[in-house]
Amino acid sequence: MLLHLRVTVPPDRTSEVLDLFAGSAGTAHLAVLPDASVAPRGDLVMADVARESADDLIAELRRLDVPRDGGVTVEAVDAAVSHAAERAEARAPGEGADAVVWEQVVRTTDADSALSASYLAFLTIATLLAAVEIVNDSAILVIGAMVLGPEFAPLAALAVAVVHGRRSIARRAGTSLVVGFAVAIAVTTLAVLAGRALGWFDTEVLTAERPATGFITAPDRWSLVVAVLAGVAGVLSLTSAKSGALVGVFISVTTVPAAADMAVSLALGGGDELARAATQLGINLAGILAAATGTLAVQRAVWRRVPRVVPRVVAVERAPR
Repeated sequence: MLLHLRVTVPPDRTSEVLDLFAGSAGTAHLAVLPDASVAPRGDLVMADVARESADDLIAELRRLDVPRDGGVTVEAVDAAVSHAAERAEARAPGEGADAVVWEQVVRTTDADSALSASYLAFLTIATLLAAVEIVNDSAILVIGAMVLGPEFAPLAALAVAVVHGRRSIARRAGTSLVVGFAVAIAVTTLAVLAGRALGWFDTEVLTAERPATGFITAPDRWSLVVAVLAGVAGVLSLTSAKSGALVGVFISVTTVPAAADMAVSLALGGGDELARAATQLGINLAGILAAATGTLAVQRAVWRRVPRVVPRVVAVERAPR
């Protein structure tokens, strides 16, 4: 598991950056292009490094103020046919699949949790789809609504913000979560009212037997257990770059269906149903957030105990060009 780091370096720090990469056990390939960067002006240093080494390298680049005066980009390497890459991965302590690149996690969760038009659209469509499954008691539709909902991104961002003390990320993620569900529930409520006005269904939806979807408004201890397990799995999927596991996380929890049931209850006047759906939503959100925060905290503590593979470098004055 390699990552490609492309670093734009002010000329007065190129020697230090090269020494930094050269001294790292996880560096596989290293190249420098003098004066290659136009904006900002500087040299371009490129390196392929083992995933286990990337976080420490980025931290050292920050210590050298490279991101302030230059820039660092990180890309995944899909495949590397190289003995040097194999040696770098073998020398770097730990396993690449377990390594956490914190800068990547922070920036990814922050970007994915933004209150954008697409985020609101996906959450609203997922809630509308879940309302249809409640009216029709369709297990297939509830799975589709769970997969479509993007609500895990702001929950993960909140957990990252708590662990890393990023208040700005916490504010954005919290706003996305609250505003997103408020908009989705409001739009879905109007849609249910429209369906009732057209005569497609009536209040019998609230009292009808729903063997396939009744669990949405039946919160119990297992709801919390599932939410906690989903939160742990979601964070592990996020930090280990195994995004495929997130689908299982989405299917496990009933956040979007619970929000849809709240909308249906609001439109059809079901007070008890509304309370149960709100409880289910609260349990899921709280369980996921608590588990995600705890998992990130444990990962951070454990990863700090892994031996460093990046030596501290001493600033060296570079000769004028």
